[in-house]
Amino acid sequence: MAVKLPIYMDNHATTPVDPRVVETMLPYFTEKFGNAASRNHSFGWAGEEAVESARQQIASLINATPKEIIFTSGATESDNLMIKGVAEMFREKGNHIITQAIEHKAVLDTCKNLEKHGFEVTYLPVQRDGRVSLDDLKAAITPKTILITIMYANNEIGVINPIAEIGKIAKEHGIFFAVDGVQAVGKIPVDVQKDNIDLLAISGHKIYGPKGVGALYVRRRNPRVQLSAIIDGGGHERGMRSGTLNVTGIVGLGKACEIAQKEMPEEGARLLALRERLRKGLEAKLDEVFINGSMEHRLPNNLNMSFAYVEGESLLMGINDIAVSSGSACTSATLEPSYVLKALGVGEDLAHTSIRFGLGRFNTQEEVDYVIDKMVQVVTKLRELSPLYEMAKEGIDISKMKWQTA
Repeated sequence: MAVKLPIYMDNHATTPVDPRVVETMLPYFTEKFGNAASRNHSFGWAGEEAVESARQQIASLINATPKEIIFTSGATESDNLMIKGVAEMFREKGNHIITQAIEHKAVLDTCKNLEKHGFEVTYLPVQRDGRVSLDDLKAAITPKTILITIMYANNEIGVINPIAEIGKIAKEHGIFFAVDGVQAVGKIPVDVQKDNIDLLAISGHKIYGPKGVGALYVRRRNPRVQLSAIIDGGGHERGMRSGTLNVTGIVGLGKACEIAQKEMPEEGARLLALRERLRKGLEAKLDEVFINGSMEHRLPNNLNMSFAYVEGESLLMGINDIAVSSGSACTSATLEPSYVLKALGVGEDLAHTSIRFGLGRFNTQEEVDYVIDKMVQVVTKLRELSPLYEMAKEGIDISKMKWQTA
């Protein structure tokens, strides 16, 4: 079968909307266009019914109740609401927050903002495999700690944190546990009860739903989590998030969650097989390639790999018929090496040559084979132009060389 170009393998950045999701959304653009807050006529009732149905679909995916689901514009807003909402509501109890150095910018920048308002934030380092040390976490807890916020799975290296263990530690200390679940929900089983998660951010466009819609799980009992609103208005979503609900988007998010719940085991196994085919194909045909982050604790669709002795920009230009990322989508405009890889201890040279492959629902084995062949071709060609690669092959230790400057 001929491969259609370009090939999309950047599914951590965004996913195409599943046609089944589009089909479910279509009536809510024109026929069922009512405002879910309009309680006086059938158009509003239809909108409200659709929203409540979506709440149930999302709650079912993560083992929550529908009343614990708050709709937002996406994960960035959900992250802001869960962190700022807890910080403001429980400020009198304490002002200390614990997070990790490789969180998404939506969490890191929110924490940085809170530091300007008198909060203290501990940014835990990560181990070489990209996971948080539980001992480091325990050591960071103080009597003033009110929130631990650690992502479920990293958006660049796909590494999954020991979430259940972190949740247990948080619960034992009476500290709220907030999780950026964007890359994990719908890809691997997420259970907010089993993991003792108090707040969980979800995004539609990462799970084959539409952009511009997200959700926040807010625990209602044992313990009940209360949030200060960050958007004021008509008191929608139980006062936590005012604003006219995006009914069409919410319907799409709900359907995406329903599909994910039904198909996750089969899809996860298929993506893992494709990922391993890609990894083994590249490792078999290229030397000096390095995987970033744990392979044991990793999303089934993620491969983050560095290609030594290759100039990163040239590599991306050489494979311009393949959509991949050299970092997270939110930071790819910068020439700085990925802060995530730097936190893992990856050297600057290797960090600049890293490629994130994000496999998805619509990728095929033929596409994987094309990507292997193209990567091998381009990396080999670039290395032929690299005197450093030639020297390394001759056994010269480049790190010990002294370069002469004019």
